[in-house]
Amino acid sequence: MSSWSDIAKAGRPFVKMQGLSNHFVIIDGRTDPFKPNTKEIIHICDPKLGVGAEQLLVIEPVTDKGEGAYARVRIYNPDGPEVEACGNATRCVALLLFEESGLDELGLEINFEVLNCTRDGDNISVEMGKISFDWGKIPLSHEMDTLHVDICDDGVSDAVAVNVANPHLVYFVDDFNAVDLADVGARIQGHDYLPQSANVGLAEIIDETHIKFQVYERPGVLTQACGSGSCAVVAAARVRGLIPGNFAYVEMPGGTLKISYKDDQSPVMSGPAEFCFSGHLTL
Repeated sequence: MSSWSDIAKAGRPFVKMQGLSNHFVIIDGRTDPFKPNTKEIIHICDPKLGVGAEQLLVIEPVTDKGEGAYARVRIYNPDGPEVEACGNATRCVALLLFEESGLDELGLEINFEVLNCTRDGDNISVEMGKISFDWGKIPLSHEMDTLHVDICDDGVSDAVAVNVANPHLVYFVDDFNAVDLADVGARIQGHDYLPQSANVGLAEIIDETHIKFQVYERPGVLTQACGSGSCAVVAAARVRGLIPGNFAYVEMPGGTLKISYKDDQSPVMSGPAEFCFSGHLTL
């Protein structure tokens, strides 16, 4: 009788992790390089055909831009393209590499920038780099007031645009449940003002330190949580004068993140990350 290992040949190892129900497949490409093509990324991320993930993460050796970092991380969306950032993905990789190294603090090179990560009990914190409200860095199609972007749809208007290594539009509403974010977000992402599309966030201020929030992410996914979006909504709330302090708890369907600002441009994201399972790809 054949064993299962003979029937399904073990391929490249992977680990699956989740942070606030954002789930990721992580592959180590440091000693055995892994350069997935679009077809392979789609297959791995498809829950019916592959492992299933919102993003595929590949760990690589650092580049010259990542001097001092422990490793480089490349992040791929489930439809294939590489993206600039994902806060929850960064926390998951950081936990994996903390366990590997025995360290409680390390740097990860992401999008040619080193992000400092620390472990404090069950929480993983990431310094997410510098945000920007500059229209050209978000980017928008032309110069405009990024604190009052005139992109409207059913139940939403007057957006704040901010770049947290990737583009975000944040809408503040009085009644979170009155807006169909998936429907509205899909239309907004195709607006002419957004040459690279954008993640569309819906926010309701609960009190001075709590924000209810959800994001319709590129490439068209209503996520349970969004780390970079959480940094964006706290930045937007602060610059609009909706919260008085330098931190807030961002409550999303998948759970809560604490976002603190060291200064007006430097968010620190803190929350849990967990292992799901490990295995081998059969590609």
